[in-house]
Amino acid sequence: MRPLLPLAMLLLPVTALAHGGNHDPASPRSLEAWVALPLLCSAFLYATGVARLWIGLAPGRGVALWQAASFGCGWLLLAIALISPVHALAERLFAVHMLEHEILMTLAAPLLVLARPMGGMLWALPLARRRTIGAVGRSRWVSRPWRILVDPPVATLTHGAAIWLWHVPLLFNAALESPFVHGLQHVSFLGSALLFWWSLLRGRARVRGYGAAAFYLFVTALHSGFLGILLSIARSPIYPAQSSDAAHWGLTPLEDQQLAGLIMWVPAGLVYAAATLAMIGIWISKSGTVPIPGGSHAPLSR
Repeated sequence: MRPLLPLAMLLLPVTALAHGGNHDPASPRSLEAWVALPLLCSAFLYATGVARLWIGLAPGRGVALWQAASFGCGWLLLAIALISPVHALAERLFAVHMLEHEILMTLAAPLLVLARPMGGMLWALPLARRRTIGAVGRSRWVSRPWRILVDPPVATLTHGAAIWLWHVPLLFNAALESPFVHGLQHVSFLGSALLFWWSLLRGRARVRGYGAAAFYLFVTALHSGFLGILLSIARSPIYPAQSSDAAHWGLTPLEDQQLAGLIMWVPAGLVYAAATLAMIGIWISKSGTVPIPGGSHAPLSR
C-alpha cells in the first residue's frame, strides 16, 4: 500500500479544492465525484501491478521506468483537468473549458498511450483474471473492431468528428446543461484522442512508417486549428452560457470565446507541430538505413 500513499495525498487535496468555494459538489453539473473514483481505482491498479512486477523482477523490468513516469504524468494531467479547480472554473469560463479539453486530447492522451498502462494494471489482478482478460482481448469479437478503430484514417476521422460535432452549438449547450451529456463529451474527447494517438504511436501508422503518422498529425493540426480560428474571429458569442464568469475575470463573453479559440489554435497547434516534427525526424533517420540479412541495418551512404 505504500506506493499508493503519494497518489492519495496528491489527489485528496485536489478533490477537496474542486468541491470548495461556491462550487456545489451536489450540483447536477458537477462531475468530479464520479471521475475521482475511477481515477483512484486506475492509480491503485497500476501502482499495485507495477510494484508486484518490480518486486518480483527488478525496477524497470516488465514496465520501464519511463513508462511509469509517462503514466504518472498522464494521470496527473487527467486529475488536473477533471477534478481540480480547473474543471470547476471550466464550467463558467470558455477559455478554461478549452484548456481542459486540450489537456485531455493533446497531453494526457499521448502520455497514457506511451505508458501502455493496461499491462501494469493487469498484474494487480489474480492470474486467473489476467488469463480471462487476455483471452477476451485476443478474441475476434474484440480484436477485429479494435483493428478497425485504430486504423490511422479511421482514428483520425473519429477524433476529428468528435472535435467538430461537440462544437455544434446544440450539442455544446446540451453539455453545459446536462451532467450526462457533459460526461459523454469528455469521454468522446479522451476516448477518440486515445484511439488517435494509439494509431500513430503504437498502431499501423507506426508500422507503415513515421511519415504516415506525421501526415495524420498535420491533418489534425490543420482542421483543429481552423476551428480555433473560427472561434477567434466570430463577431458574437456562439455559446453565451459558457462565459457566465467572464466578467469576473475582466473579459466580455466574446473575448472569452476569442481566447478559447486562440488556445485551440496556438498552444494545441504547437503540440501537434512538435509531434509532427518528431515523427518526420524519426522517419528521416530511419530512412537512412537499409535492412541487411541477420536483422541489422546498414547506412545508405558514408
